[in-house]
Amino acid sequence: MIDLYTWVTPNGRKISIALEELGLPYNSIEVDIGKGKQFEADFLKISPNGKIPAIIDHDESISLMESGAILIYLAEKTGKLMPQSGPAKWKTIEWLMMQMGGVGPMLGQTHHFVFYNEGKAPYAEERYLKENARIYGVLDKQLEDKEYLAGNYSIADIATWPWISRYPRQRMDLHEYPNLLRWYLGIASRPAVQRGYNVPKKVEDIPIPD
Repeated sequence: MIDLYTWVTPNGRKISIALEELGLPYNSIEVDIGKGKQFEADFLKISPNGKIPAIIDHDESISLMESGAILIYLAEKTGKLMPQSGPAKWKTIEWLMMQMGGVGPMLGQTHHFVFYNEGKAPYAEERYLKENARIYGVLDKQLEDKEYLAGNYSIADIATWPWISRYPRQRMDLHEYPNLLRWYLGIASRPAVQRGYNVPKKVEDIPIPD
C-alpha cells in the first residue's frame, strides 16, 4: 500500500493520475496547503521542503517528496509509463524535466501574478503570459508528429497534463495550439485520468474547451 499525501493542485494530481494508471493500491491523505498543513511537523518528516505531493511506499519502506522523483520511482517500480533503458527512457526523462523546470514553474507564476493577484505587478503579468505562450508553442511543436510528448504515453505526459488543465487560469486558448489541444483532450478522456483528477476530492470537472 502507498500513502499519498496530496492536495487538489497540478503537482498533486500528477501522482494520483499515475497511481490510477498503474493500478497501484493507495490511500490518499489530504494536506490542505491553504491552511498551511504542509508545514506541520509530521508532514515535514516526509517532505522536508514542505511541498506536496509526497508518498510513503510501505512495501519498500521508502518515503519520497518531489513529484518528478515520485513519478520516476513509480515507473521503475512497475516497469510501466517509462521505457526502462535506452534513448526512449532518456527522451521521457527529458520531457519530464521540461515540465519540472519549465512548464510547472512558469505557469505557476502566471497563476500567482495573473489569476490570484491581477493588477499588482503588470511587468510580471506580461512576462509570464508571454512565457506561457512560448511554452505552449514548444509543446504544440513537439506534438506535431507524435501522439505523446516522448512518443508513447508516459510519466512526461502525466506530469505536464495537469498544468495544461489550468489553461483558463493562464488565459490560454487551446484552439490556438491544435496539436496540444488534441493531446489534452485525448488524455482528459482516459478513465484513470478522470479518477486521479478528483483525488483527494472533487472540486471541479476537468476543463474542456468549447
